[in-house]
Amino acid sequence: MSNEAISVNAHGPQGPRDDERPEPGVHEPAGRPAEPERDASKEAAETVLKAFGGVRGMVDMTLPGLVYIVAFNITHKVPAAAWSALALCAVFVVVRLARRETIQHAFSGVFGVAIGAWISMKTGKAEDFYLPGLLWNVGYCVALAASALARWPMIGVMLGPITGEMFTWRKQNPGRLAAYTKATWAWVLIMGLKPLILFPLWASGQINLLGWLKVALGIPPLLLAMYVTWRILLTAPPPIKAELDEDEPEK
Repeated sequence: MSNEAISVNAHGPQGPRDDERPEPGVHEPAGRPAEPERDASKEAAETVLKAFGGVRGMVDMTLPGLVYIVAFNITHKVPAAAWSALALCAVFVVVRLARRETIQHAFSGVFGVAIGAWISMKTGKAEDFYLPGLLWNVGYCVALAASALARWPMIGVMLGPITGEMFTWRKQNPGRLAAYTKATWAWVLIMGLKPLILFPLWASGQINLLGWLKVALGIPPLLLAMYVTWRILLTAPPPIKAELDEDEPEK
């Protein structure tokens, strides 16, 4: 009897028995995550990026400060630098409107730049252009810490509507609540470094160092905080989708 026949008789015409089949995932290529893990990774990354305006949102918040310090070094005049930054913000808004995109992040940039421009032109001090942003950063960190202590972590409040879970993570998903709390504290630590570095420069009137460092510390800490949030959400339980009220009409 041939070896082929022996093989057929050993396993039967249907191939190896169920108890002899390899477990799922045994033959997955090394280093390649399973499909659910890839889906979770993609969802977490897209959720975090969308919540903070994506790449465009970060650019909209960073470039006006760069234009301000460049214009000030060229003209040495606060009004010229302030109006240059405001003009760029206005261009961002117009472009977004023309493309029918959300102007949330562009408009918030206009608001912050407008306040900074007004203060700097009133005081005549170029460094005061950055004061509202520094104060906002401090207030933001305080709000993040307060929300974590109150068990309403701001990262969960921001991401809940995007994931479709709304606030189910507070009562129905304790693992998700813990992840959002951890991520919120991470934001406090990372974003809190900026005012610690920049406030002494503002107080001493070192406008050039303040301006360039403000630009340099714009996107990298934000990306780091987003990356940490993404890593935390990868190990968190999946979101529990919020159910609509029965009386709420379907759209």
